[in-house]
Order: sequence, then C-alpha cells, then structure tokens
Amino acid sequence: MTTFAAVLFIVLEFHNSCSFAADDFALRDGDTVVFLGDSLTAAWTYGKYIENYTLLRYPERKIRFINSGKGGDTADGSLQRIERDVFAHKPTVLLVMFGTNDIGWGVYADDEHKQKYLNAIRTIVSTCKERKVRVYVCSEPVTAADAHKSEESFLQKMCDEGMALSKSLGGEAIDVQRSMREIQKRVWAANEPIKEESKKNSMHVADGVHLNDLGQLAVAFAMLKGLGAPADVSSATLDYADAKLIETKGCEVTKVIRDGDRLEFTRLDEGLPFNHGIFFALHFRFVPVLTELNCYVLCVKNLPKGRYDISADGRGVATLSSEQLAAGINIASSTSNGWEPGGPWNAQADVLVTLTNARHELATAGVLANAYLKSGDLPELLSRKTIVANEQLEATQRLIARPKPYRFAIEPAREKSPK
Repeated sequence: MTTFAAVLFIVLEFHNSCSFAADDFALRDGDTVVFLGDSLTAAWTYGKYIENYTLLRYPERKIRFINSGKGGDTADGSLQRIERDVFAHKPTVLLVMFGTNDIGWGVYADDEHKQKYLNAIRTIVSTCKERKVRVYVCSEPVTAADAHKSEESFLQKMCDEGMALSKSLGGEAIDVQRSMREIQKRVWAANEPIKEESKKNSMHVADGVHLNDLGQLAVAFAMLKGLGAPADVSSATLDYADAKLIETKGCEVTKVIRDGDRLEFTRLDEGLPFNHGIFFALHFRFVPVLTELNCYVLCVKNLPKGRYDISADGRGVATLSSEQLAAGINIASSTSNGWEPGGPWNAQADVLVTLTNARHELATAGVLANAYLKSGDLPELLSRKTIVANEQLEATQRLIARPKPYRFAIEPAREKSPK
C-alpha cells in the first residue's frame, strides 16, 4: 500500500464513528498553562500538540502555553526551581508529569524513592491550591516494556499513589500511562506479522524510555482526553435533491445552491480540526485522534448513486461514494493528494505548526543564553527582545488558526487520466 493510500484508508476507515457530546474542555479563556516535567516534557513535542489542538479548536480563547520541562529532573528536584520556572509565569493551570527519573529508570524502585516522589507531589499540589492554580498530576508515560505486563509495574503503582494523593488534596489527575498502554497494545498487535525489527512500529527511541513522535502524540491524546477535550469539531448535513440545509452543529452553512449536478455552499466553523503536516495521519492507526478528538463531518443526502469529488476553496478534499456521503463522513484529515494538505483547514493547521515551532525555538534560545552566557548583558537584552517576539508570534498563531468561510463544491467525480 502506498503512503498516500495508507493515509486515505486511515482517514476513511473511521468515517462513521463520530458522536457529538457536550464540551467540557478544562482550558479556559485567559489561562496560562505550564507543563512541568523531565526530558519527556522538555522535548516540547506533546506540549506543542496540545497547544495546536487548543488554538485550532478554540480560536477565540487566549491561552498561553509554557514549557518548564528539564532533562533528568524528578518531582523532588523540581521543587528547587518551581518558583522560577512555574510560579513566576503566574500560571492558572499546571500539568505535572514525573516518575521515571524518580526511581532511577527502575534502579531505585523502592519505598524510599517512592516516598520522596509522593512528598514532592504533596508539596506541588498543596502549593498550587494555596495559589489558586488548577493542578493535574499525570502518570509518567509507558516504557517499551511488555504492555501486557507493565500494568503491575512499580512505576504505574507509584504514579497511581501520586494521582490519588493529588485528588485527596483537591487537585486533579490524568492517567497518561494507562491510556498509552492501550495504544501500545495496538502497536504490538500491528507488529506481529512484521519480521524485520527495523520495520516494526514503536512509540519509543532505542533506549525504551524516551518517546518518538508517535509516543509524544499518545501523551498529548491522553492529556487532552483528561482535560475533557471533545471529539466533535463541527458537522453539516445537506440535501442534494432540494439544495437545502438540513442541520448543522458547530458551524454555519449559507449560500446553498445547485448548478446542474454541482452542489455548492459556504461553511464557517466555530473551530478547526487538529492536523500536523503531511503523513501525520499515519499515527492515527494507533492513536484514535479521528474518532475521539477530530470529528469534522460532512453529510449529503439524496445524491444520485455514484462517486463525487469534494473540494473546499478549490482544494481537493476527497472522492467519495454517494453512500459514504449519505452516511456522513469525517473529512478532518482527508486529502485528494497525499503529498499536500487536503481542505484549507488542513493547510491552516500546517502553517500553525511552523509558528508553534518558532515559538519553541525562541524560548529555547532564551534558556540557552541564560544557561551559558551569564556574563555581560546579552541574556537580559535577549529576554526583552524575545518577550516582544513571542507576543507577536502568539498573535500570529491565533490569526492563522481562526476559521474562515470555506466554499464547498460537490460534483460527480471526473475520470482520472491514466498515468
């Protein structure tokens, strides 16, 4: 199967699994969200996924995201820097994720180190409650150990105690590890027929602890679900025969016309689906983003039997059967060309990725300057400049993530010329 065909299969495989429910997303307008953790957080990959999801889905909410991860850190170690790296930013939400380093990657999996971890979690949660910061203690991600046995691991049990402690003190908890373990089981099942080790799928790099992009997406998925992120983006249902709107959720549809066998309408969404670049949808084989975070549905009733090309603002989205369109299909990540983004919402998301990456690089420059250029006035000068540049980048992020009215067209599929 070609890469393009694989992406298209993934997109269409789950087309009819979306269900719309109430929106209880925990991140609110005006929030400042800080991620506190070790190297898995410092990589700033799962944090960027959460940032992009939030910007796209809630473009009217002004929410700031700050990475305070530090390689090699522990829950106890973070107490030495929590004023500078967390509370100095005046957070309203803190997501805490430690565990692996706290027990020395398993070398110190004993009661003494567990208690040290729990004491630190107690201090973090209690301090957050005193300062009216909404705190979420997250279990540490899974390692590459056997997913069918790691449920009983010391790491999972220690994190369970940390999450329970957080709740007992009035904080919240997100079980990242168990969510990832279910995804890891899917990865292992997919690997069973694969003989060559180098071709097997994984959520980890070679050390079995640090995460690749798939593993980082699995963390982001678990956190977003724990924060109450809804599955639905929007849906629109139209009648082809009468050229009329039947129903919408999360969007406005106007200017519905039929010109011969071509149906056109304008769709303005309240928020946009999460996408992250070409081929990113390949990760959705394992992480159920499409069905649980990204339902962007189009439904067209009473089409004559056949296949139809769907485009939006002139961009090819998909070629689908009348039966698929009548049932309703999730077009969040569908594309007519696997080498390009599909609808304009997909292209907007791809542009947003570059802006979010730029914000991360800007913050990294400040961290490096403060760490290694301590003499002279360069760090202070850089700090002043980066504050202004970051504000401009955040404004540009919100601009590119804002939904635009898209002009949809649905017409009988044109025959593809042979190559």
